[in-house]
Amino acid sequence: MILAYRLLINLIVIFSPLIIIIRLIKKKEHFTRFKEKFAFFSKKRSRGNLIWFHGASVGELMSVVPLIEKLEKNKNIKQILVTTSTLSSAKIFNRFKFKKTIHQFFPVDTNYLSKKFLDYWRPNLAIFIDSEIWPNMLTNLKDKSISHILLNARITKKSFKRWCSLGSFAENLFKGFDYTYPQNDETAKYLKYLCVKKIKKIGNLKFSESTSDSNKLTNLDLKKFLDNKKYWCAASTHEGEEIIAANVHLSLQKKFRNLVTIIIPRNIQRTQKIINIFSRLGLRIHVHSKDKKILKNTQIYIVDTYGETKKFFKTCKVIFLGKSLTVEGGQNPLEAARYNCNIIHGPKVSNFYEIYKLLGKNKISFKVNNQNQLSKKINELLKKDIRSKHVGSKIKAIGEKILNNTLIEIKKFF
Repeated sequence: MILAYRLLINLIVIFSPLIIIIRLIKKKEHFTRFKEKFAFFSKKRSRGNLIWFHGASVGELMSVVPLIEKLEKNKNIKQILVTTSTLSSAKIFNRFKFKKTIHQFFPVDTNYLSKKFLDYWRPNLAIFIDSEIWPNMLTNLKDKSISHILLNARITKKSFKRWCSLGSFAENLFKGFDYTYPQNDETAKYLKYLCVKKIKKIGNLKFSESTSDSNKLTNLDLKKFLDNKKYWCAASTHEGEEIIAANVHLSLQKKFRNLVTIIIPRNIQRTQKIINIFSRLGLRIHVHSKDKKILKNTQIYIVDTYGETKKFFKTCKVIFLGKSLTVEGGQNPLEAARYNCNIIHGPKVSNFYEIYKLLGKNKISFKVNNQNQLSKKINELLKKDIRSKHVGSKIKAIGEKILNNTLIEIKKFF
């Protein structure tokens, strides 16, 4: 099976110049740093112990930022390497003022490139986050006797069936980890089915919170604009959810004349498409990144920058979280819950089922199945104009406990 995988990944490398050119045109790759994906590194390894974290994109990166902040204070660790695969995650990384943590893009998972990566960085511990399983890299880590763990592991029913279809190949990859730390009971169950023995559940790291990320709105023009307005936020929206938000706005503005809808798309590269949706409906739009005064009659405020979602969660009391009405999966609701927001979501939240179940039980989040139900729930919450009580402090306490237990586990490898 590994030979078939290597053949496939090598074929992808053959076509990679064309793929890279297309992605550069679409602004999905860094103009110079894309070379890191082919093991041309832009940073140097320091002497001493190095911990390597790898996560796919923004969500995985943010889940380990609080952990990295703690590990930076550990004198036994001289350097921390973070790799991700997306340009958006690299931009988010640059917002943090780390002292000994650097970022590189994860290499294409060929046998040659993964070996070159490991020979250059020589990690003392490799930490894979969430569901990042790369056969060549994991095989070479094992061959080089480099400790590696799967942290905040997540396996869904769909991905489990896919892994099962690969038989012993999948089992050997998962059993190769020195330890696996599932983020929920479902993942722990699937890991056992995959014959993994070294399993320890310490909780979902996404409950923990960074201490350095700013969460205050500094745009005085925006703060002044929102005064005396009724507003709600649709965050992490995906294809199809912006038109739903637009229709909800049109319905609610009959009841709230000063209504403003804030849109924070998951992918800001879709901004122009989103602008077109609202423009066709005759709605007046302001784009966050534009250095222009916000007109008083603005109805839709589109946030087209990364890393500022928390600021709007702190300001808004009513949040709809996307990837839940038109696309399956859901988005992490904990950031919004930390600020005692009233959270609304659709039924398609399989990736965060246990978290939403906990929040729903405590009447922090509310499930809606369609546009009409969304409109009614927002109307109800805007009229109440209150936040949930004491939710943020409870989540903080849970997060600190999980973070401390995770640190104890990592220190076992040094």
